[in-house]
Amino acid sequence: MTALGCIADDFTGATDLAALLARAGLRVALRIGVPAAPATDAAECEVVALKIRSAPAPEAVAQALAALDWLQAAGARRFYWKYCSTFDSTPQGNIGPVAEALMAALGTDRTLHAPSFPENGRRVFMGNLFVGRQPLAESPMKDHPLNPMTDSDLTRVLAAQSTLPVGLVDWPTVAAGAVRAAVGPGHWIGDAISDGDLATLAEAVWDWPLLSGGSAFAGKLPDRLRAAGLLGAGAASNRPKMPAGRAIVLSGSCSAMTRQQVAAYGAGAPAFRLDPLALARDGAGETARMRDWLAAQDHPAPLVYATAEPDQVRAAQAELGTDRAGRVVEAALAAAARAARDAGVARFVVAGGETSGAVTQALAVDRLDIGAEIAPGVPWCVARDAAGPLAVALKSGNFGGPDFFAEALAAAE
Repeated sequence: MTALGCIADDFTGATDLAALLARAGLRVALRIGVPAAPATDAAECEVVALKIRSAPAPEAVAQALAALDWLQAAGARRFYWKYCSTFDSTPQGNIGPVAEALMAALGTDRTLHAPSFPENGRRVFMGNLFVGRQPLAESPMKDHPLNPMTDSDLTRVLAAQSTLPVGLVDWPTVAAGAVRAAVGPGHWIGDAISDGDLATLAEAVWDWPLLSGGSAFAGKLPDRLRAAGLLGAGAASNRPKMPAGRAIVLSGSCSAMTRQQVAAYGAGAPAFRLDPLALARDGAGETARMRDWLAAQDHPAPLVYATAEPDQVRAAQAELGTDRAGRVVEAALAAAARAARDAGVARFVVAGGETSGAVTQALAVDRLDIGAEIAPGVPWCVARDAAGPLAVALKSGNFGGPDFFAEALAAAE
């Protein structure tokens, strides 16, 4: 029976969430998209990965409600709405609209938002989100190609996309252990600068039907659910066996960290750069050129990337429009994944949420088993297709260190 049902707004966020819940001893199953059939092998925690972070709000809401229906049918009675620890979304959503739709469907008038992930340098203090030492609006997230974040005050960000009131559970309230008395109907942003603060928040509101935020907050829920008798004793999950075979690195993220990772890995491995302008002019020709290049490589893990500097991204978006610039890149990276799989590649390292969605859909996998973490919130996952087992590491743009790609490939061994 499923005790906790989770809905994630993108695929890297879903693996991030699944990794931290597995770390806490849960048996976790990650579904790619809303499954067509009912769950016959439901885990203690079911995570449904959607691709709705930048989708129009009505579409995002519809998909989230479909995921909720499936999770309820699997037996879940408590739910988690997972989005990025940098709170990135469009001005119209989708964090607020999806939260309110889920609240209405579950018959609750409140939820708490806790995006902090202290282990990865994301902290909320007095309602303001910090990325490392930088306020969100001064961090590289201000240049995000799809969802630039220009306000660090999460109460303002959330209020602009919500119809219910937005309040703050500030750090002095959290430190005093007075959270429960401070919250009422509406949305609540929870300050958290440490894992201990997240545990305090979880202790206060674990029994609410819907909670929301980053993976680190979700990772504090299993202990409380066990104490209430809603979960088993917990044990380290059996890690799936990594398939042997060649690898490929696919990068579409343009985050500051991914740019460092591409530069570091590309210095020692063959790399093919995808140009959105060239793809828009002659997508078939450029994709064929990329496939021919891949076929000629004898390196164990070549790199195909569209990662670019912010000014290059802005130039492509100015000429093609934001949506088209993203679509042509995603299509090319999906084609690279299919070509690699057809050539026998069994290990895929993927950087970027939108890219991860495109690649996993191209590989036609619908369930991932969670393996060992490569970096906080980034595990190796094992799936299966008609050709047999394959492994994917889906990395959020800013996660990992400069040598993440090499570290991921080494960890697979």
